[in-house]
Parts: sequence; structure tokens; C-alpha cells
Amino acid sequence: MPGKSFFVDTTLCTACRGCQVACKQWHDLPAEKTVNRGSFQNPADLSFMTYKLVRFNEAVVGGKLKWLFFPDQCRHCIDPPCEATAENPKAIFRDAATGAVLYTANTKNVDAQAVIDACPYNIPRAAKDGTLAKCDMCIDRVENGLLPACVATCPTGAMNFGDRNDMLNLAKERLAEVKRSHPKARLLDPEDVRVIYLVTEAPVLYHSFAVASNTAFGISRKMAMKRMVKPFVDLAAGLG
Repeated sequence: MPGKSFFVDTTLCTACRGCQVACKQWHDLPAEKTVNRGSFQNPADLSFMTYKLVRFNEAVVGGKLKWLFFPDQCRHCIDPPCEATAENPKAIFRDAATGAVLYTANTKNVDAQAVIDACPYNIPRAAKDGTLAKCDMCIDRVENGLLPACVATCPTGAMNFGDRNDMLNLAKERLAEVKRSHPKARLLDPEDVRVIYLVTEAPVLYHSFAVASNTAFGISRKMAMKRMVKPFVDLAAGLG
């Protein structure tokens, strides 16, 4: 499948949050007021002003306390439910060259809550006027031959980006290596998304939306079928 993909190796993530800061800087997004919530994770969640968030979670694994880090962002789904739900290519569309799922200011003209509910990873966030925002794959950088800001900043190699087939091969090779010491290691939804995560523990220990339920992807398929059938329905109505 053509286009670009990320490979995020959480085994190499140190939660330095360089990716999180780089995303803010490149998109000229303001800082958010935060409070001490008993966690190093800040802010508390993604928002209209925060497209990338390193999630921190403490989990007991094998009887020992372990930090699990998860650099959360839009997965740029191969068949994005948000696009299917919006049904407005001027608001949400896929870039033909990269496969990036892109939002425009026209998202204020779609049902924002329906789009948010359709996302299997709980990613889009809305402003007060209903405009939606999320990671855009740093499309302006990528179109000019540069890496996304988060990838360019990562000091450990946890963040990787390139042609989709190359990233899939890298992910599979790395998975084989990691499985030697972590038999439960797995890739998260590699066939459905362009942001492929490698984790060593149960996905839910990292984040409740680390993997997708089938619900939203089911929505996408239903919406696609609806679009295919609609011209015939309209034709029949016209003839009637």
C-alpha cells in the first residue's frame, strides 16, 4: 500500500517528551495551563491545542512496578471512520501522496461530536466553535522532504517515519527482536493504521484507546456502503 507511515517503538521511548514539545513548536500551538495531578503526564489529555501527548502509566508487570510510555497521536487510519462520518471532503480528506488524514477549518461545518465518537482511538478534539483538530503528519514538512517534527526530534529512535512498506518491514524486524525477551510483544493494528506501535505488554496497560474496537471501523464500512448506494437511492426516488 503506497503512502507514508510511522513506526513507534515504545521499548525505546524514555518519555523525554521531545516529540510533544516539537509538535507544539512546529504548529505554533500555545501551552496549556496544567496542575499537579500526581503524574508526570501533562497535560492530562489531547486537546485542540495538543496534537501529541506522551502518556505515562504505572503498571504492575510480573510482580514489579513498571513505567509504560505511549506517545499518543492520530493513527491516520487506512480507512478513516472520521472521514466517512463527516461526508465532507472539504472538511476531512486523505492526502493522495502520503495517506495523511487531514482536517481543515471546514470541520466546523460537520457534526463534531459524531466525528469524535467515530474515532476508534479517541483522537479528534473540538474548539468552542466546533472546529476539529489533530495531528496532520506534519504534511508541510513531509511534502518538502523533511521528517515530521516529532520524528526529527526523537533522540532514541523510538519515532520512525518513511514509506509504508519500509516501516512495516522495520516494525516486523524489531518485533522479532523484542519477542526474544518479551514474548507478549505485539504491533498494534498494523494493517489498519499508518502509525504502528510496538508494545511489550497488554495494550490496555498503556492506554484505554491503544487499540481500536471494531465499532468505529464498522461505522466506516457502513458509511462507505451508504455512499455507494446513495446515487441509486436518489435515482429511484427521482423515477418515483
